[in-house]
Amino acid sequence: MTPKERAEKSAAAMWAGDRASAWVGMEIAAVDEGHAVLTLEIREDHCNGHGIGHGGITFMLADSAFAFACNSRNVATVAQHNTISFLAPVRLGDTLTATATETTLKGRSGITDVTVTNQSGDIIAQFRGASRALGHPIFED
Repeated sequence: MTPKERAEKSAAAMWAGDRASAWVGMEIAAVDEGHAVLTLEIREDHCNGHGIGHGGITFMLADSAFAFACNSRNVATVAQHNTISFLAPVRLGDTLTATATETTLKGRSGITDVTVTNQSGDIIAQFRGASRALGHPIFED
């Protein structure tokens, strides 16, 4: 199995049980080893009292992209901690793209950076996640 095939199979296994990402409307655009791209169209129920996209929705999209990237090797992996910087507002009707790239993997610990952009390519948020591998597979080879 190639690394890309393993990443795609891991993503499919995770997606099958990921009620939250599907519920909010996310879609997986691409996965590969240490990499994932997810998209989300901003709906009315994603907006806050200021009439802009709720930061928690942007964080959730980035966190899901992070999860698919750091679980791409068929080793169950969870977040240790995450940070996000919101750089521009999200508007109703925007299509957000979260691109996650694993930058460091040492033993059971990893660092993954996620850039969230809108349909114009404007950077909306920068997210950094620290991961910890649990050591068991997501699916049986």
